[in-house]
Amino acid sequence: MKIGILGGGQLARMLALAGLPLGCEFAIFSPDRQSCAAPLGRQMRADYDDEVALSRLAAWSDVITFEFENIPAQALQFLTRHAVVRPGVEALRLAQDRLLEKQLFTQLGIPCAPFQPADSLADLHQAAQSVGLPAVLKTRRQGYDGRGQVVLHHIDEFAPAWQLLGGQPAILEGLVAFDRELSVFAVRAVTGETIFYSISENIHHDGILRLAVSRPDDPAQKQAEQHADRLLKHLDYVGVLALEFFQVGDQLLANEYAPRVHNSGHWTIEGAATSQFENHLRAITGLSLGSTALNGVAATINLIGSIPDNTEILRNYNAHLHLYGKTCKPGRKVGHITLCADSMQQLQLQLPGLLRLAGAGDVCVKVDSGHHKKSNTGGDA
Repeated sequence: MKIGILGGGQLARMLALAGLPLGCEFAIFSPDRQSCAAPLGRQMRADYDDEVALSRLAAWSDVITFEFENIPAQALQFLTRHAVVRPGVEALRLAQDRLLEKQLFTQLGIPCAPFQPADSLADLHQAAQSVGLPAVLKTRRQGYDGRGQVVLHHIDEFAPAWQLLGGQPAILEGLVAFDRELSVFAVRAVTGETIFYSISENIHHDGILRLAVSRPDDPAQKQAEQHADRLLKHLDYVGVLALEFFQVGDQLLANEYAPRVHNSGHWTIEGAATSQFENHLRAITGLSLGSTALNGVAATINLIGSIPDNTEILRNYNAHLHLYGKTCKPGRKVGHITLCADSMQQLQLQLPGLLRLAGAGDVCVKVDSGHHKKSNTGGDA
């Protein structure tokens, strides 16, 4: 099976690593000269609006997928006329715009924070009357890892915040004091069969995901699955989708969805019977889905900006190191560590040392209690 991937980052790399043992071949389509996924397949370096190059990708591929949301929707629309593209363009288009995404949640009866569009400074003042303060002003498009957003507490902050975000079309969301950030990963086959992984509890620092922990038998699992299933059916989705939530008491408020494999699910590589990456490939190629059963419990620790001493990491025989082959620079995800354990108590004992090695020693690791009051200013994972 020949699979074309739009984007050449670490998610494309991990998809290829999961697919090579299945006999899959890959074409990595990216304008990046230093695509870290390129060594694992046929490199096709071109801009996403290059229809000649896109035609070559379509002709070569049995199915085409994508690894991140900033692929122009027009590229997928073009490819859809010439090839099988999974997931579809509508899932991408809606995920690219925070306003359309929140409107979709509301349409489907999936709870989320109060929101209003703000296309001008005057709109922002009007939106604040409806949403209230404090609130978070976010650009509708392109924001990730905490970028493109400002917390507002007072009306005199409106004009500076609007200028800081460049006067782009925006959305104002009510600031949510949440107990936990969670995500659920669903896999939906061409037949409509849908399976779920155990939810992940996620901890961000400076807007970037630093720690994700598997949560088997969590009380929020059923509610998360119901919301995700509604979204999958509406989109007629094929592949892996991640839906992120803020938990407030017993209620889950949807934050955003990712129409792709997801950083908070990296622990599935060693921590589940079938990884999210393999299951995405199984889904889009029409193969039977693999088991999502857990191998104990697991956590992902992101390596941000630099790579610690490998020897120290691997002294822990339950730790698995993944390096992405990317140049180190501040704020960039350059790798991750998966820590596996037989129990949450064992995981709790081993996490602090690895977090310190990863430069995240200040990240809260009391994952046994699962409640850390924060607010909805986190970034994309």
